[in-house]
Amino acid sequence: MNHQLTFTAADNGLWEQYDQLAARAYGHPISDVIHLREHADLQVALRGGRVVAGGLGLLVDQFFGGAPVPSACLGDGCVAPEERGEHLATDMATERLRPLIDRGAVISTIVTSSTGYARRLGWEAPVDVLAWAVATDDLKRAFTGEDFEVEHGLTDEAEDLQHQLARQWNGPVHRPAWWTRWKQEKSNLTTYRFARPGLPTAGLLTLATKRHERHGMSLVVHDFWAASQPTAAAMLAFLGRHNTRARTINFRRGALPPYPTLLHGLRHHRATAESWHPWMLRILDAPEAIRLRGWPADLTTTIHVEIENPTGDGWDRWLLHIKDGSAELTPTSVPGEVTLSRKQLAVWYAGGYRSTTSARMAGVHAKSDKALAALVHSAALFEPWLPDHF
Repeated sequence: MNHQLTFTAADNGLWEQYDQLAARAYGHPISDVIHLREHADLQVALRGGRVVAGGLGLLVDQFFGGAPVPSACLGDGCVAPEERGEHLATDMATERLRPLIDRGAVISTIVTSSTGYARRLGWEAPVDVLAWAVATDDLKRAFTGEDFEVEHGLTDEAEDLQHQLARQWNGPVHRPAWWTRWKQEKSNLTTYRFARPGLPTAGLLTLATKRHERHGMSLVVHDFWAASQPTAAAMLAFLGRHNTRARTINFRRGALPPYPTLLHGLRHHRATAESWHPWMLRILDAPEAIRLRGWPADLTTTIHVEIENPTGDGWDRWLLHIKDGSAELTPTSVPGEVTLSRKQLAVWYAGGYRSTTSARMAGVHAKSDKALAALVHSAALFEPWLPDHF
């Protein structure tokens, strides 16, 4: 390898080169390289004028604490097979983040099976990610639709519902206007709305189907948004009515919200959960990320914390003050009551520590149990969940 490595934003010709590289590196075409061209940033690495690595970046908001936070969502990254083993993915991650940070990103999310390298760079997984499979007959026997009506198609009201419900979790993307069209065209999604007679839309379901070779179809749920437990039960009952065509209902990884409607409703718990590589979060600018995040309106607390610095070679002292739904992180010289690595900071920010026990077992060090409890409680109003894929 005699040519020096350079990094650059992709022009039209480099987009085409990267599309070809991604297909070779992944072993199959990556449709998003083309589909997201109008909306994504593409940074590539060149050696001798040839694209040898790259990846897409989306600047979108993600909800944390009910507020939208500008996020650099990285997807569809790869390194040419002949270039692997030289830590190029690490350098590429830095280059991919740079333009998105310049445009305002204060956090970053990535989904990768290579969790080790992501952790070394400061990303961490706030929560497990599961895909679920449930026998359609089991859903049919266990759930009823009550008086909910089902209508086909997407409406502005249904999209507004999705935005409202997304605010109740830590992680969902605040989907821009083009997001739904991209997903529907990519996966050929069918959309259904659920509501009681005369009342607003209370549930939104999207699914993809594929014909089986001999009989029936496979059915995969992509979106499952319900405003209440009865709505969720009605949506599961509707899926159960597909039992004459689909033997199993599959919920795409992360699609089923982490609440217990399914667990508490099945008469025989024969559902299958499959673990997938998780989404991982990184805090790019801690003071800004904390300022922009939502916080409990009735919480007032002040905690001294020490946070690993961005280069990973030391610790910075901060004062975290939360009051009236706002928070501020300011430098201080006072030693911290709680110490957080960059990865632990990301998990806490996402509400991934549901108790002081889980925080301590993740390695969070605290001099004061009271301070640790206050810190955990402050970010745990909403649970972490990212149903969006990019």
